[in-house]
Amino acid sequence: MIRSLCLALTLAFVSQGAQAGCAELEAACEIDTGLYHIELPDRSEQGMPAVIFLHGYGGSGQGVLKMRGMVEGFKARGYAVIAPTGEPRGEDGPLSWVFYPGWEGRDESAFLDAVRADAADRFGVDAERMILAGFSGGAFMVSYLACATPDAFAAYAPVSGGFWRPHPESCAGPVRLFQTHGWTDPVVPLEGRQLGGGRFIQGDIFTGLEIWRAANECADNKPDGFSQTGQFMRRKWTRCADGSALEFALFPGGHQVPQGWADMVVDWAEGLPGS
Repeated sequence: MIRSLCLALTLAFVSQGAQAGCAELEAACEIDTGLYHIELPDRSEQGMPAVIFLHGYGGSGQGVLKMRGMVEGFKARGYAVIAPTGEPRGEDGPLSWVFYPGWEGRDESAFLDAVRADAADRFGVDAERMILAGFSGGAFMVSYLACATPDAFAAYAPVSGGFWRPHPESCAGPVRLFQTHGWTDPVVPLEGRQLGGGRFIQGDIFTGLEIWRAANECADNKPDGFSQTGQFMRRKWTRCADGSALEFALFPGGHQVPQGWADMVVDWAEGLPGS
């Protein structure tokens, strides 16, 4: 019992020291390959779950923590919010992610692995209970990582982003993924759009869902579950590979992280088998 008490006090001391260092809006946690910000739930505890949320093009980890509706939504459910920062596009360009196959730059998969390990060491979050989520450019990054490394995180939740053309021919294997998109999104339309004078073309969200169904070995293209949560119109595929999960939610708005999204994603993730 004395040993357990000493361990608990040690963890509390380490957590308090770590929080004083970079668990706040203005201070960034620094690792060898980059930066991240983190905010802990009010009742943080050893082994708490977390969401790693990737910002959009031109954003930052610090900017993610200013999305108070989303951040407070996750914190209220006991989740830490981890917000890594991308690297400049070009020498002094906007911050972004190296998501497209063949692009040169930081190994984002290795970077996010390092962020996860560092957050687990400093703050006591459970490295096995992390959802990788992201918005817009961050959602593109999430989608490509989910495709290449489906088992790297407990689940994936891209919002307002998917693949680029040409779409991947296939993904590495079954994945647990919740895709969310706005019906009237003009920045990343459901059908995609051309960028850079046609040098880049955003992919079709529904084509992406077909790729996910193939990766998950779903028995049919047709959804076998329909529901509505507030403004979200949801559909899911359950006759798929064991351990996989695939759901899609549409909301009536545009290019944004919609109100209520955090709660919906947590409900979904905590309802998955083995969660």
